[in-house]
Amino acid sequence: MQLYTPIEIEQLQEGEDFPHFIQILEWVKNFLGRPHPHLGRPGVVCPFVPHSLKSNSIRLAVIHTKDLYPEQVENIVKHYRDIFLNMEVKEQELTISRAFLLIFPDVHIDEAPELIDSVQQKLKPLFVESGLMLGEFHKRNESSGLHNPNFRPLRSPIPLLAIRFMVEADLPFMQSPSDPHLRIKYLEAYLKHFGHKFTDETRFKNAYQALALAKEQVKAENLVLIE
Repeated sequence: MQLYTPIEIEQLQEGEDFPHFIQILEWVKNFLGRPHPHLGRPGVVCPFVPHSLKSNSIRLAVIHTKDLYPEQVENIVKHYRDIFLNMEVKEQELTISRAFLLIFPDVHIDEAPELIDSVQQKLKPLFVESGLMLGEFHKRNESSGLHNPNFRPLRSPIPLLAIRFMVEADLPFMQSPSDPHLRIKYLEAYLKHFGHKFTDETRFKNAYQALALAKEQVKAENLVLIE
């Protein structure tokens, strides 16, 4: 379960996992790293990918899950979270570009919505509290794009989980949970992380407003239960 950069993968040329690395790397370059006609905004699908590739800041690992329980998979993902947080970075610019792609070639397409999504949903609060994002990608992912509800940006040729640092533009993802308790947890972590270094005053105000609304919703639900 070693991590490889794109340059290291190109030098491998062989091995059981080499085809998985190449397939995902090509997807990163040709889908995430390029514009798409259905994206709904100008620019590439993932704005961080071009610089991440140029700076060799993406690292990929193949995780074989045969005979593993979901709890074991969760522990492996948490282990990579710790590695991600403890990596030394010499240039601040590269910090934002850093990403881990954890590839799960043993997960069948029909199992991906259950295993990959459940691991992501269970661990995301832990990641958000650490100032990180954990994204789930697979062929059956139905999550829509922020700028086009008919676009599916989280579909990958092999199931994977992506780890990256949280950025200010992630506010819509902090506001998305229907559960107000979870929304409060995400928004509090978001404000704690960016509270003293917001570059967009509007996002700062919107985050506080969303947090206040979530707390009001919880308060209203509690009053209904009391009655």
